[in-house]
Amino acid sequence: MAKEQLNNPLHGLTLEKILISLQEFYGWEGLGARIEVRCFTHDPSIKSSLKFLRRTPWARKKVEELFVYTLEKYGDEN
Repeated sequence: MAKEQLNNPLHGLTLEKILISLQEFYGWEGLGARIEVRCFTHDPSIKSSLKFLRRTPWARKKVEELFVYTLEKYGDEN
């Protein structure tokens, strides 16, 4: 099982850490442009976004995919 996690860029990261990283890199406006969900476009906050993402699997998947894409494109600088 440890071998499976070697290539998983999300291993060891919480949804909160992923969201904070993306928000710092893109800003709320940039996140809202890339993933059109209300929690990013109308009065956004980490707390409200986490609540929505934890209850909405398709939106969480999009956030995780954006995080992986960002890591691959820009490296570990975000």
